Amino acid sequence: MASNFEYGEKESKHTERAYLAPEVVRQRMRTLEVLAPRSGENIIDIGCGPGLLVHDLATEVGTQGCVVGVDTSPAMLELAERRCADLPQVAFAAGDATNLAYDDATFDAAACIQVLLYIDDTDRVLAEICRVLKPGGRVLLMETDWRGMVLSSDNQALSAKMAAAWGRKVPSPNLPVRLGPLLREHGFAVVAVEAFPILSTSYRREGYSAGMLAQFASLARKEGTVSETDSRHWLNELKRQGAEDAYFFCVNRFLFLAVKR
Repeated sequence: MASNFEYGEKESKHTERAYLAPEVVRQRMRTLEVLAPRSGENIIDIGCGPGLLVHDLATEVGTQGCVVGVDTSPAMLELAERRCADLPQVAFAAGDATNLAYDDATFDAAACIQVLLYIDDTDRVLAEICRVLKPGGRVLLMETDWRGMVLSSDNQALSAKMAAAWGRKVPSPNLPVRLGPLLREHGFAVVAVEAFPILSTSYRREGYSAGMLAQFASLARKEGTVSETDSRHWLNELKRQGAEDAYFFCVNRFLFLAVKR
């Protein structure tokens, strides 16, 4: 489901640990609150990753409902299946967001969190979500606009190079500004939009922000826009700031709730 990215066992376990960071847990709780799953509903989580949201959705719909998690990564699906092994109302499937293997009007609701930025054909994904939802079905999308990243750094020019490398790697690093019109074009009425800050004021090697920034540095180094020395210096600076209680990272994610017309 993620173009240009592969999530093997190592990457999937790192992602799982990052998704357990307090700031991402708060995001997941807000996602549940807004989507408001009800007992007996059928829900699909597209790009389910290690199954954390699937697990929470399943506890809300109960055994009279069903939650399906779809992902392209076998390693992610293995983690998700293990997490939800005691929930008979959960099913997982390998699949692509651009070609969902479900009949028309199957689901009452859908979630698609931090998936569209990786996919070239956003229109196709939204059309597929609309197709598999029942009339009046709800979809919750959440995406980040990486232009708004705020980071404590002694070298803002170097930080900008790191962020730019990420922007070149993913197809849609700044998607939220276009999501409202895209949803309306694909048969949805947008009923709610809100910003959700992912804020970290402490540095944790296994946390969300540290992992993302390390990925930025790796991409910039591989494409040759920064040197190995600059990359190492930048990452060490972040660790130093953490040790000195001076670390600050924030980026806004934007939540869209829409209903199929």
